[in-house]
Amino acid sequence: MSSPAQPLAASLVQSVDWLAIAPPTIVAVVGLVVLVADLFVADHRKALLGWTSVAGLAAATLMLVPLLDGDRSTFCLTGDATVCSYTADRFTLVIQFLVLGGALLAALLSVTALKDARKDLPEGEYWFLLLSSAAGAALLPASRDLATLIVALEVASLPAFALVGLRYGDRKSSEAALKFFLSSVTATAVSLMGISFVYATTGTLYLTQVADRIQHVDGQFHTLAQTGVVLTLVGFAFKTAAVPFHFWVPDTYVGAPLPIAAYLSVIGKAVGFSGLILVTVVALPSYADVWGPALAALAALTMTVGNAGALRQQATRAYSAVRLLAWSSVGQAGYLLVPIAAAAYSEDAEKSIGSTVAYALMYGAVNLGAFAVAALVGRTKALNRVADYRGLYASSPLSALLLAFFLLCLAGLPPGIIGLFAKVTVFSAAVDAGLGWLAVVMAVNVVIALFYYLQWTALLFRAPEGEPEKHRVPGPVTAAIALTGVLGIALSGAPQLVLRFTDTGLF
Repeated sequence: MSSPAQPLAASLVQSVDWLAIAPPTIVAVVGLVVLVADLFVADHRKALLGWTSVAGLAAATLMLVPLLDGDRSTFCLTGDATVCSYTADRFTLVIQFLVLGGALLAALLSVTALKDARKDLPEGEYWFLLLSSAAGAALLPASRDLATLIVALEVASLPAFALVGLRYGDRKSSEAALKFFLSSVTATAVSLMGISFVYATTGTLYLTQVADRIQHVDGQFHTLAQTGVVLTLVGFAFKTAAVPFHFWVPDTYVGAPLPIAAYLSVIGKAVGFSGLILVTVVALPSYADVWGPALAALAALTMTVGNAGALRQQATRAYSAVRLLAWSSVGQAGYLLVPIAAAAYSEDAEKSIGSTVAYALMYGAVNLGAFAVAALVGRTKALNRVADYRGLYASSPLSALLLAFFLLCLAGLPPGIIGLFAKVTVFSAAVDAGLGWLAVVMAVNVVIALFYYLQWTALLFRAPEGEPEKHRVPGPVTAAIALTGVLGIALSGAPQLVLRFTDTGLF
């Protein structure tokens, strides 16, 4: 009686490819270690938790190197090794590099921010939440079924709500966290309903099977499937801060600790855009006539509203520097949406997706660099106004030069060659797909953005009002600024490396 049961049991037991899942697993394990260690580490030695977290993120990033040899998959469907829940292909590795590298830079900024906070931020909880969110963000690009995708999305998002509102007794921080939480939960509920409709019409959650089966849905379920596609897109549009789902961004960035604002601006977008790519291009290519025009309209609206919001910021308003970066990130989200929309119309969808990934890498490096300099200035200028950056060159020449470089990269002007290269790549993706009108909207928005980026850049080199205030740069902040600066300058010297690195291998 036992012999037939043994082969059946054996067929249900799968071997796990531990190397493939190593990057998110290391981050999650280090997060648990930090949480437990917090109970035993004395208050004056809490900095050890931060450096342990930094080391864990560095180790997880290094574990991407052995995975470059070829695609690896695990947690596959019994009897069909080609249908898997976790795949470490080129697309996964590029996004994981962006996520883990970004989280590492945010962690370096956090080491100094926590020291300056003087117990306003609980260190053990802070590091556990940051690492938990980073683990979910690293899992998401590898997800190849809708259930894993949503779980990874929420694991990345839920700790972020707590991080935004973690500062003790700060009303502004609590309000920002509440707005972020309520709007995100609503978006998640909408996308879950959409996914349930897709599952109801296809009978599967695996992305490749959804792509195949949704083409053969009975006519009576066609409307249900279309509704599912639209509702699913709404949830991911929120995560990418696309207009009109962007309203939480400025208040959340201002209310959050600055390293968390930097983290959300880059890692939050990487999570949203990688999920959007997997849902649209991998799972729903046959519904390109639904999501293509929707994403094109969202891209145009997002870049226009984002740049208009940044343009309205007054230099003397409290937190105007962070607000400007927040609105700028909304505008940048519009540019990132352009190639995904173009993939619906293009004969070479992989090239279009590569343009989004290339732009995301450029944006991630220089935006984190801009936030790192903002964190430095914020140590002496608590209100962090754009006006506070006047004469920064006189007090901190290298920081001012690097911030100017980062802003010029975001504007797409030399010497920020990588920014110009990324914008041209996105622009050509729209033109090649026949979306000439979207390319025109993008060109107009790039010109609008020049005004506020150049205005801020010029302010750095103006004569300071009064005696210039020297900025003492802590080691971790120096490391964060230096790393982003070196990366931005290196990519500006050899921008073709980005496109070679972003051959996604999704198809």
